[in-house]
Amino acid sequence: MPFSVSWHTLLEHLDELPADATLITPLSHSRIHITDAQEHRVIVQFDESNEKRPLQRDQFETLYHQIQTAHDGFDLDRLPPDADPYPAVLSVHPRFEIDEDAGVIAETDGPTTTQLADTAHEPDTDDDRTEPDGLDVYSDALLLIDALERHDVTDLPGLETATLVNLYTLLSDVQRDANDFRQEVADVLLSRLHHDRPVAGQYGSVQRTSRRNRSLKDDEGVLSMLEAEGIDRERVMSVDRQKVDEALEVTTLTESDVYEIDESEYVRKAEVDDDVKESRLQGLKDRLAASEETEAEELRQEIEALEERIDDLTSFRAGTEVQ
Repeated sequence: MPFSVSWHTLLEHLDELPADATLITPLSHSRIHITDAQEHRVIVQFDESNEKRPLQRDQFETLYHQIQTAHDGFDLDRLPPDADPYPAVLSVHPRFEIDEDAGVIAETDGPTTTQLADTAHEPDTDDDRTEPDGLDVYSDALLLIDALERHDVTDLPGLETATLVNLYTLLSDVQRDANDFRQEVADVLLSRLHHDRPVAGQYGSVQRTSRRNRSLKDDEGVLSMLEAEGIDRERVMSVDRQKVDEALEVTTLTESDVYEIDESEYVRKAEVDDDVKESRLQGLKDRLAASEETEAEELRQEIEALEERIDDLTSFRAGTEVQ
């Protein structure tokens, strides 16, 4: 099928999209929407920055031919910089689909999905907020917030010892719970991040990066290889890393000859938008202040019930005799 046929099919489907339809780019997960679909280009706007960008027909044609010739789909990692919106828009075509788990866009004869944001599964609004079940960090954070509001933590030396103990306990619990939950989130994110391209959210962005660890191989093997290169055994007898590195500089050996090198991938925080966080926090404070008296009372009772439950579990029973 010539590209011109697929192009006009794509334009027809773009014209049928609702005005508020939002597409998610597959690599950076940026949110974009179509502002105009023309004969030679498609105009998209990025929700985060309001930047408008023209996507040219000839670039879509290049991507189309790459998909046609690729085996099992075109690898999205091969996209040039700033080309992330092209596959997202092309996925609106009924015969092209993005598989984010495999990191490809492919042509198919069967039913396809698009990169359209599913508004039915968008995060709950503030009015629909509910307590998540089984999430320890939520309960501990709620208790910590209550403690911070009830005590003047800007004057820690002026607080009673029991209050400081409570704050320290809650801070430790929140830190532990948050670290555990953070790792669970990171494990899921790793499957969705490509390249070193940052992926933005409301409060900041993250990116995929690598951590490189190395450890010396068997001592005797390292010494034998160094001796073959004219390095006396005594010079690195302890197989000290610094001594081995100095020896490598004057030999033809490589790092991998004497080190077991292990690389692992992890999610690193790239930046934080403190202004957005501050604005959001202020909005939460304003919303709580504007709550009806009944709602505020219910929230206070929930906090007190949680606090009593924690006290029952963690209270030190003075005078208890150890058998």
